[in-house]
Amino acid sequence: MTQLRRALSDAERIDWLRLIRTENVGPVTFARLLERYDTATLALKALPDLARRGGRTAPLRICSKAEAEREIAAARKAEVRLIASCEPDYPLPLSMIEDAPPVIAVKGHAHLLGRRCIGMVGARNASTNGKRFADTMARELGAAGFVVVSGMARGIDTSAHLGSLDSGTVAVVAGGVDVIYPEENAALYARIAGQGAVVAECPMGTQPMARHFPRRNRIISGLSLGVVIIEATPKSGSLITARTAGEQGREVFAVPGSPLDPRSRGPNDLLRSGASFAESADDIIQAFAGVEAPKMREREPDLFSAAKPMHLDDASFEEIRDRLLECLGYTPVPVDELVRGCQLSASVVRSVLTELDLAGRVQHLPGNQVVLIQQ
Repeated sequence: MTQLRRALSDAERIDWLRLIRTENVGPVTFARLLERYDTATLALKALPDLARRGGRTAPLRICSKAEAEREIAAARKAEVRLIASCEPDYPLPLSMIEDAPPVIAVKGHAHLLGRRCIGMVGARNASTNGKRFADTMARELGAAGFVVVSGMARGIDTSAHLGSLDSGTVAVVAGGVDVIYPEENAALYARIAGQGAVVAECPMGTQPMARHFPRRNRIISGLSLGVVIIEATPKSGSLITARTAGEQGREVFAVPGSPLDPRSRGPNDLLRSGASFAESADDIIQAFAGVEAPKMREREPDLFSAAKPMHLDDASFEEIRDRLLECLGYTPVPVDELVRGCQLSASVVRSVLTELDLAGRVQHLPGNQVVLIQQ
């Protein structure tokens, strides 16, 4: 969805925060609600009825105005900026992904997010050679004008940040922007906040949990023109970053390694699957030669976003809701397949799925997919 770039008023910022901090409202549902009601203020008023129509019996926990005001005050005290996805300083590449965070918290130099960014991730238990390679590549990418984005984890991430500190680096963290994880990187965090930028989607004070890391990874790739994978086992979280990068239309680079080292399995498998070969920073620099700014083309509309959502009376809604629930399962399914399989219009499917999401019965996933939540 294309939004007019404009700064939010203080009142609007409070309502944006209230909406995204409300129970069962994720980035996709947030965007659908704005499409339907135009403003966060009107969407907030509609939430209780929408959740009820979706089948929820317990009251929906809606973030209060006081909670939002406390978060804004805490951010201001910590010298953290809260940037909404409609505002001019929100990074354009990130705004183009389908599940872009409606609000990001940025500590440090937010202008770095508007430069050419390259994601660099890899194993936490990285080899000495792997860490040295990441440091060197990050240093050379920085010298060529790129900002290196990583996740501030130990291993490859830490080396990538250290190599690019002087030229500009961005750390995307899984918890609150003020929460240092791992604690051993406290000194690195302070240096990044002073010389680069720390970015988070979660509210301030949030301790990172396992479910936060995949969402953190899609921000790393969403900020970047391309992502480099250096050492990763087959089940590594770095491969989640590679997958989301591919889904977002970003270039995926993999650094080859010895078949005797299990940490090389991930990058080597990516290369077999069509990832771009990266033996040095020059491979990345040449791939983006002539790209001076992150001017990303808009996503092509799909069946799911082809029409504005429509209002249904209760009887019609219940009939269609039951039909959609029959078509859904605990395996993710693309929404456009639901549109075709249930023989319903995109606007109707969008309306019903939004209300089911608010009721806590379905979950939207990357790749325009939806899945039932086990009750």
